[in-house]
Amino acid sequence: MYTQALDAPQTPSAPTDEDERLERFQARIDADEKIEPKDWMPEAYRQTLIRQIAQHAHSEIVGMLPEGNWITRAPSLRRKAVLIAKVQDEGGHGMYLYSAAETLGVARGELVAQLLIGRAKYSSIFNYPTLTWADIGTIGWLVDGAAIMNQIPLCRCSYGPYARAMVRICKEESFHQRQGYELMLTLARGSAEQRAMAQDALNRWWWPSLMMFGPSDTDSVHTAQSMRWKIKRFTNDELRQRFIDATVPQAEYLGLTVPDPELRFDAAAGHYVHGPIDWSEFHAVLKGDGPCNRERLAARRSAHEAGRWVREAAAAYAEKHAGSARAAQAG
Repeated sequence: MYTQALDAPQTPSAPTDEDERLERFQARIDADEKIEPKDWMPEAYRQTLIRQIAQHAHSEIVGMLPEGNWITRAPSLRRKAVLIAKVQDEGGHGMYLYSAAETLGVARGELVAQLLIGRAKYSSIFNYPTLTWADIGTIGWLVDGAAIMNQIPLCRCSYGPYARAMVRICKEESFHQRQGYELMLTLARGSAEQRAMAQDALNRWWWPSLMMFGPSDTDSVHTAQSMRWKIKRFTNDELRQRFIDATVPQAEYLGLTVPDPELRFDAAAGHYVHGPIDWSEFHAVLKGDGPCNRERLAARRSAHEAGRWVREAAAAYAEKHAGSARAAQAG
C-alpha cells in the first residue's frame, strides 16, 4: 500500500508564496542587485552569510596574535610603528565585520562566545607560529596576499553591508601586503643569514597559505551555492591558481625558491602547475590539532576576561544615560 502512489500520475503542485519569493530573490541576485538588511532573504542565505562573515571576523581578530607577538621585538622604530599600525588595522577589520554580521540579526556577543568556546572557525593559517622576524614579512606577503585574492571579489558580494565593508578592508590589506613584500625584499638583499631566514619562512608558510583558499572544489561543501547567490564570485581552486600565478614570479624576483619540487609553468595553459597539497594537515588544524590552536584560543579567552570590566562599565554608562533620557521624557 505504501507504493501505490508511485503508479499514479503526478500532478505538479501549484507554486507557493515561498517559491515565488525565492524566484524573485534569485532574479535580483542574477541582476547583480545588492541585498540589504531589511530585504527579504532565504534563511539559508542569511545563515551562510553569518557563518562566512563571522569566520572572517574571527580570523581578523585571531590574526592579530601571531604578529602582535613581535611588536616589542621589531628591529627598528620604523618597523615597530608599521607593525603596530597593521595589527590595529586587523582589529578594525574584525569590528567592521562583526557589525556587518549584526545586520543579519545575530548579536556580536553570541559570535564572540562561539569563538571562545571553540565552536566557531577561523582561518587555519593563524594556528602556525611566528618563529623569526622573517615570518612577519612572509605573513604580509603571502597571508595578506592570499587574503586580498580572496577578498577583492567580496567587494562585489551580493550582500550590501559585507560588500561595502570589504572595500576599505581590501585597501588596507593591500598596504599590508606591500609592507610584507618590502620587508622580505630587505632580507633577501641582506646578509646570507638574512636570506636564509627569508627562505626558511617561505618554506614554512607556503603550503599553509595555499590552504587558506579552502578545500579543493570537489570537496567544498558551500562553494556551489555561495556562487549561485553571488556571495562568492570564484571557486577555491580558481582563487588558489590566481594566487600561485601572481606569487611565484614575486618569489623569483626575491631570489627565493618556492618549496614545491613539482612546481612548473605550463606554457600552453598559461598557469603554474603545483604539487599535491597535504589536506590531512589542513583538516587536522581545523579540528584543533595545529601547532598553536590551543595557544590562540587561550590568548583570546584571557583577553576577553581581562576586558570584562570595560564592557561592564560601558554597559552601565549606557544604561545611566538611557535612564536619564527616559526621566527627561517622562518629566
